[in-house]
Amino acid sequence: MAKERRGFITILTGLYSFQDCVHFLAAVRKFHQEPIIILIDRVPKVLYPLLLAFKNIILKPAPTNENTVLASRLAKLALYESSEFDKTIYLDSDICLLTDINDVFEYLDDYDFLLTEDVQPYIVKATNLLRGNQQENLPNVLPTLQSVGLPLKEDSIQYNGGFMAFRKTETTKVFFEEFKRYFEIVKNNQEKLLLKDQGAFASAIETVRPKMKILPPTYNYLSKWKDYYKIEGQIKVLHCTYPYRPQYAKDITRSFYTRVFDKLAKVFLPNQVRNPWRVK
Repeated sequence: MAKERRGFITILTGLYSFQDCVHFLAAVRKFHQEPIIILIDRVPKVLYPLLLAFKNIILKPAPTNENTVLASRLAKLALYESSEFDKTIYLDSDICLLTDINDVFEYLDDYDFLLTEDVQPYIVKATNLLRGNQQENLPNVLPTLQSVGLPLKEDSIQYNGGFMAFRKTETTKVFFEEFKRYFEIVKNNQEKLLLKDQGAFASAIETVRPKMKILPPTYNYLSKWKDYYKIEGQIKVLHCTYPYRPQYAKDITRSFYTRVFDKLAKVFLPNQVRNPWRVK
């Protein structure tokens, strides 16, 4: 019987997240030796050795786009076809593991998908998906999303796509096909919607209804929203959202290599919190 393949996958589109990605790799390698696929775009090949310095790294081209934020969204749509594994854990490259997450791989014996809810999980309150003033948009969130063709309901949930785990099944294949279809709707309605994937992701969940397990926020702890959580148990996955950087997690990733890299990064990498594509 063939040995089960399991591994990690992340996305690196452009230099703004390069430093994050190096620390991401260091954190994963502290606890795991499984292969890590990086979907990469708009990074000079001369810098590839800085990523390949970590063992068992696989670089694959991400869907290319001048807009590095859009490129990262398109890469997320391609996770299923890009994964070489039976069981895949996807993590944003600004994530730092604080312990091993072998239990996530084990859960995939029984589920198609493992997810965490967003800090604001209710789609009806997801003003973060719409253009314009958030307070004024609140009554219009669901009607706007429905008006463009997203099959969302009052009880639909917004998930944070920075963490997800899936296994290769026909159900997850169909899910990613629907995810792509709904994201195309989001992309074609930029006069109303921000270029985010949560609405399309929630729509695919509504349509496909995969067998999934919702994990607590300890598996996707967004440091920006730390005052909004009620945490029980150890934080396992630290998600360091913009503009909050993972400085206080550096004892996890600190090594001679990362110390030297961080000093050089100040010289040859752009400031990661000033990516102009993040505001377009």
